[in-house]
Amino acid sequence: MTLTLIDRTRRTDAAPDKGAHTALDKGADTALDKGVVDTDAAPEKAPDAAPRRAVGREADGLAVASFVLGLVGLLVFNIVFGPMAIVMALLALVRHTRRRGRAFLGLSLGVADLAVLAALVTANGTVAWSIGG
Repeated sequence: MTLTLIDRTRRTDAAPDKGAHTALDKGADTALDKGVVDTDAAPEKAPDAAPRRAVGREADGLAVASFVLGLVGLLVFNIVFGPMAIVMALLALVRHTRRRGRAFLGLSLGVADLAVLAALVTANGTVAWSIGG
């Protein structure tokens, strides 16, 4: 089975001499209009919409990841997850995420992780802490 791509954006109207069309040329033009494509031609590139969309998705993913890491960091591994949430939130904001609120929440939760760590270290005098006492 063969897959054939049809390029309908290619125009054959721009001939160097409009009056020099013969019956054979007109037949070739109608054949191109019916879906026959020159496979040797280089494919046309789409506008730069795809890279922009990928960057936007990546920034949105960073915002969500910073929120989740900041939230989980309140309970466990706040010395690791707090700074990671802060860095991811700042990267998402620099890359102009559409989820700015989520990025700001991730940033604030990352700072809260470090504040909880500082409070527990001050209270217990150690980085290792337990909830049960």
